[in-house]
Amino acid sequence: MSVAFAAHRQRGKGDITPAAIQKLLDENNQLIQCIMDFQSKGKTAECSQYQQMLHRNLVYLATIADSNQNMQSLLPAPSTAEKHIRPQTSRSIT
Repeated sequence: MSVAFAAHRQRGKGDITPAAIQKLLDENNQLIQCIMDFQSKGKTAECSQYQQMLHRNLVYLATIADSNQNMQSLLPAPSTAEKHIRPQTSRSIT
């Protein structure tokens, strides 16, 4: 069963780790291999369930990416560069 089918209480906790994402990516790789194997054997009907699982995994990963992007946009911009830059003063040449 796909990792994307984890219970909502598990997925909703917000503890999405790089290891969990990598597990999904590895699973997607295996799903793609299965789909390709079935397609090469002309068994396109058997591909359907694997394509659906792959689709759900990809949608879940996209949701995570969107969520992280939205969180980044809410954070204030880093101000470390501003502390090191001195304001330039105009000098007149006489």
